[in-house]
Amino acid sequence: MLSALFRLLLIAFIVYVVFVVLRLVRAVRRAAQGPRPAAGPEKALVKDEICGTYLPQEEALHEVRDGRDVYFCSEECRRKSRTGA
Repeated sequence: MLSALFRLLLIAFIVYVVFVVLRLVRAVRRAAQGPRPAAGPEKALVKDEICGTYLPQEEALHEVRDGRDVYFCSEECRRKSRTGA
C-alpha cells in the first residue's frame, strides 16, 4: 500500500516538474522574440466602386464627386469611372 502511494506521489511530482519546465521554456522563447508590436487602431477599409476591391483608406486614391467621397484602387479604375466604362 505504501509503495502504491509513493508511486502516485512520484508520478504527480514528475508531471508537475515537466509542467514547470515547459512554462519556463515558453517564457524564454517569448522573451527571445522581443516585445510584440502594439496593436494599432483598426484601419478603415473603403471600396472601389469600379472593380469592387476593398483596400485601406490611406492607400486608396481619393476624390470628392458631387459632395461624396469616392475611392479607387488604381489610376486605371479612376479613369474608367470618369469615362463611364
